[in-house]
Amino acid sequence: MVDLRNLSIKKIKEGLLDKKFSAFELTAAVFDVIEAKNGELNAYLSLNKDRALATAAAVDAKLAGGENLDDLAGVPLAVKDNILVKGLPATSASKILENYRASYDAEVVSRLRDQNAVLIGKTNLDEFAMGSSTENSAYGVTRNPHDLNRVAGGSSGGSAAAVAGQMAVAALGSDTGGSIREPASFCGIVGLKPTYGAVSRFGLTAMASSLDQIGPLAKTAEDAAILFKAIASKDAKDSTSVGVDYADVADDPVLEKVRGLTIGVPDEYFGDGLDQEVGKEMERAMDDLKSLKIKFKKISLPYTKYALAVYYIIMPAEVSTNLARYDGLRYSPPSEGEKHKLSDLYFQNRSQGFGEEAKRRILLGTFVLSAGYYDAYYLKAQKVRKLIKRDLEQTFQEVDVIFAPVSPTPAFKVGEKTANPLAMYLSDIFTIPANLAGIPAVSIPVRGREGKLPIGFQLMGKNWREKDVLDVGRLYERL
Repeated sequence: MVDLRNLSIKKIKEGLLDKKFSAFELTAAVFDVIEAKNGELNAYLSLNKDRALATAAAVDAKLAGGENLDDLAGVPLAVKDNILVKGLPATSASKILENYRASYDAEVVSRLRDQNAVLIGKTNLDEFAMGSSTENSAYGVTRNPHDLNRVAGGSSGGSAAAVAGQMAVAALGSDTGGSIREPASFCGIVGLKPTYGAVSRFGLTAMASSLDQIGPLAKTAEDAAILFKAIASKDAKDSTSVGVDYADVADDPVLEKVRGLTIGVPDEYFGDGLDQEVGKEMERAMDDLKSLKIKFKKISLPYTKYALAVYYIIMPAEVSTNLARYDGLRYSPPSEGEKHKLSDLYFQNRSQGFGEEAKRRILLGTFVLSAGYYDAYYLKAQKVRKLIKRDLEQTFQEVDVIFAPVSPTPAFKVGEKTANPLAMYLSDIFTIPANLAGIPAVSIPVRGREGKLPIGFQLMGKNWREKDVLDVGRLYERL
């Protein structure tokens, strides 16, 4: 039997080369765990078993033939179900895409295939990535592997639960306002939101195009760095992608260089609303980082208090535009029942296809873009977004990294916030600024919480400096 608990991407490569196990045995072991656990966790919406085992067998054949292995060769990976994998369902956890199968691969998936990664299946999420708990999925709630009565976070809850539950070694998610970092924090793993433009969005089902970014969820910061390096690229099919040299992003951190960084601690992230236990764990994590002789500095980000309001104007506006294409006709069979007018058919199909949160955000977005309200809401929000971005740019002239909580609380109970959308939205209060500014940010689990609910801390960095935040995370893990 292959013990999946302590297997990292690097250890898998070493194990394959040392013939401790084969890629086929590893993949089969992952599917055994999925069979045992997915019924209660609901992390996967669809599986890719036959193709995954065939890919694993091909990796074994290459190894037997003396070929060199890529870093991700034979590594079992999960993919969030809003990222296209040719031939597999791509529901975005919505009934309106229930019968849609992807006709092509997302760019990130193509890059994983190029490295002979083993794609295990598609993971659950909040419908169209709209949520903070994976309770908005049309296909049921994903539960936290550490406590089945609690949420796994969202919207990439399925990917986080799959990694934390040993049902994948790492996974891809997407982050619009914290959707990688928050579930990573709740499930006790690492989640990286890259700089906007570092990773191609081609083949990602769009939610809010100026905010969305694909990124890795993994057991360690080292694994997150390896997976990020594999998917980062400029892509002619995504005009927002930027070609940046990330050749050294997964290299071993140099202690002296990390000690040369200055970490800023913003007052605005440690005020009212922060759970007492989370605050205590943030202090403990900072003390640990200070033991590495990394410098800390108090800072202020005065426009942070407007980030949540700005996000919940800009994001629904982009949702309203992006989801207009889903009329219930082009991607799914039409509803039963004869309708004589096209408008009646649209109303029926869209009402049945979209869940409550998707409808709420479409309506909000249509409202803020409507005549008479565009200037008062959307235009003003875009102006304040620039101020938030300027705030961070000026701060990064004084510090290299910003330290903050990921979420105000640990994972909350299933159903605890579903009746109060505002309380749910507040879960993203610490993660949203990084998306509005487009900067990289990572969630690192606080160490020493075995037997307790995980809590993560957040490191935000300068544009294109994923290595800074990942290196700090890697040195922290070594403690």
